[in-house]
Amino acid sequence: MSVNIFDSFLTTTEMITVFDDAAVVQAMFRFEESLARAQALEGVIPESAARAIASVCIAHLYDIPALVRASRRAGSLAIPLTKELTKTVALFNPESATFVHYGTTSQDVIDTAMVLVTRDALALLEAGLDTLIARLLQLAETHLSTPVLARTLMQPAQVTSFGFKLVGWAAPLVRARKQLRSAAQRALQLQLGGAVGTLAVMADKGPLVAQRMAADLAISLPDAPWHTQRDEWVRLGLEVAVLAGSLGKIAIDLSLMAQGEIGELAEPSGNGRGGSSAMPHKRNPVSAMIALAAATRTPQRAAALLASMGQQHERGLGNWQAELAEWPGLFLSAHGALNALNEAMAGLLVDQQRMGANIDALQGLVYAEAVAIHLGAVIGRPQAHSMVEQLSQKTVKDGVQLSCVVKDAIAGDPRLKESAFDVDAWFDPVAAAQPAATLARGQLKQLILKSEKIHES
Repeated sequence: MSVNIFDSFLTTTEMITVFDDAAVVQAMFRFEESLARAQALEGVIPESAARAIASVCIAHLYDIPALVRASRRAGSLAIPLTKELTKTVALFNPESATFVHYGTTSQDVIDTAMVLVTRDALALLEAGLDTLIARLLQLAETHLSTPVLARTLMQPAQVTSFGFKLVGWAAPLVRARKQLRSAAQRALQLQLGGAVGTLAVMADKGPLVAQRMAADLAISLPDAPWHTQRDEWVRLGLEVAVLAGSLGKIAIDLSLMAQGEIGELAEPSGNGRGGSSAMPHKRNPVSAMIALAAATRTPQRAAALLASMGQQHERGLGNWQAELAEWPGLFLSAHGALNALNEAMAGLLVDQQRMGANIDALQGLVYAEAVAIHLGAVIGRPQAHSMVEQLSQKTVKDGVQLSCVVKDAIAGDPRLKESAFDVDAWFDPVAAAQPAATLARGQLKQLILKSEKIHES
């Protein structure tokens, strides 16, 4: 496929190659070769014809740009392809040329070819996911007890652990890995139905030919042709879209934490990475940028797949073609995002000192809920909540630390001053991060086990 300069910026050479025109055309020839061999084994066409057809099912023997141009007039790439294949076979064996593309139809060729190249695309996604998951889990283990601000509605909320945040990034990816594999098992199926899906030309030999082809191509044999039954195929595409969304979540958190004013994380730098054409001091989070761009483009592609499902009767007019055009873009975006985030996580700089400084800069206000709970054990939760709210306002007004204000309030309150409170412990960021660290530790073990099971299956 042709990819413009801005598309190529947001994806990878490897995924472009998977959906390249030559790769798709070769997959179509692979279908024709497999069809001919299976038909010969079942006695539908002569063995000599199968050999003649298979010998010229090689993409680089043909003018692929010319095939693409001709497809615009024909309405399908399969029509000029099989026409040229027939001509080529006829040059060497005129009798065999009559058996080219026998008993099948254009959609059979194209759908099966897309299944074959999609299998290669999924292999790239799986490899990228394995790497990213492993890196995130390793970082999570390292930072289980590292205190960091949790932020809700874009505002500082409480203290959590950075390991807990990393586990939250990794968990959807582990689920995506499993869902992609499950969806692929259902969706990567042979398409062979002939003109209207009945395999009428091959009669009782049709199902046997289909069985042989599915085995030869190492894809599933469906219960029936799925020309206009696009549910399992679209579900696979939607799983890729969900993956891109999960990658976008990681990217947006990374970009926010890498802002200069926050400075808790930084992508690796050097060799011109993340520079600015005007401002030499800048260190732009380019990996997050690429992943965010992928996530931004994905919903429209997913919507197009869903919109194309209402295909007319036994073969769609326009909607199937729209689906074909949108399909590669999902994988291009998802792999671009995966690759970019893998680069970021491979050299991610975690500034624990800055994380601590950002917590300290909030005057202890992020511990207000914990303070209210401790005081509430003595004076009741409603009264404690009201009291801490007033103390927080005083903290902000006076520009002091909440811990000092709380100590003064306890000393001046007859209900509280006799209690053996360890107020300093309430304001310990490491202690505050421990509930999150405990949860993260349990989740981490589960994610590692799930990842191992996926690899074993």
